[in-house]
Parts: sequence; structure tokens; C-alpha cells
Amino acid sequence: MNIIFLDRDGVVNEYPGHGEYVTSVKGLKLVKGAKEAIKLLTKSGYKIFIVSSQAGVSKGLFTKKTLNEITEKMLSQIAKAGGKINKVMYCTHATGEDCECRKPKTGLFIKASGDLGKDFRDVYFIGDDKRDVETARNLGCRSILVFSGKSTKKDLHNWEFLPDRTARNLLEAVKNIVLGIPEEVKKRK
Repeated sequence: MNIIFLDRDGVVNEYPGHGEYVTSVKGLKLVKGAKEAIKLLTKSGYKIFIVSSQAGVSKGLFTKKTLNEITEKMLSQIAKAGGKINKVMYCTHATGEDCECRKPKTGLFIKASGDLGKDFRDVYFIGDDKRDVETARNLGCRSILVFSGKSTKKDLHNWEFLPDRTARNLLEAVKNIVLGIPEEVKKRK
């Protein structure tokens, strides 16, 4: 099953900052190399799902309509570059709500993958923070932490669970998956 799960903020688009959100179409700026990475995954036959927490909706910082407009712009830019996102799933609940879709819970991931199966051992989740690594562990898939967003290498010293791999950004992570893992990436783990 060739599935890749991607977090959005800090992985596909630039990290807006701690406690901040992309609140408008104008605020969406894709990470350098993200379009190329998604095109490479698409050409390699992967089904690509973006799964992201967007609590800014429940906090009233932006509307679902605005979130949909931001998503449409992102998908359009990716499509123009030759990539295809199969599905985008958001949890818009606040942090304190006990929903099944907010990471590190796996509800959105299972819903996104639908009838593609429930064996996630060969699936990757590429994210930029501790919750993404924990989510991958809870789902039973492989995690790749990118350093283009929220987390840095220093953060790993305090984490209970470490990622299976790390990469500078989405493009490096995707090249490692599709083209093979260079030795220096193995050593970063």
C-alpha cells in the first residue's frame, strides 16, 4: 500500500509560528521544494493524504470557508507543478475537546485512507513535531520528522518517542523514501 500522510503546517506550507495559523489565502506559502516533493510522490504511485489540526477554526480565528479557500489554493499550486493530493482532512476541534480526529489520535488517518486497508506498517507520516511522531506510533506507521517547521534537532532530547527518520524538509524526506536513504540520514536518527 503506497500511502504517504503529510502534516500541512511546517511540512507542505511554511510554519506560521508557535500558536499562529495560516488565516488567509494570502498567508499560504509553500515550503521550498514541497511542490517538487509531491510531484515525485505522485509520479512514484503514492496516494497522498494531508492530515492536519486546524484549531484556529474553533477559536474563531478563521472560518471553514477560509480554510477551504486556503486548501484550494494549495491544491491548485501543487497540481500546476504536476502533483496530486488524494485527500485533505482537517481536525478543526479545539485542543481541549476530546475528539477522535485530533492528533495524536488516529481517527482522521483511518478515515482518510478509507478502504485502502488498515495495515500501516509500510506507510509514512511526515510531520514537523512531537505529536506527529506520536501519531505515527499510534497508527503503526513510520515517522519522518522534518526540520522545516516547529521542531529542531535539540527538541528530540526531551521526547519520549523518537522519529524513525529525520530530514531537513519534505523534499529530502521524499527523496529518501523514493530514491533510497543516504547513509548520513541514517546516522541522524
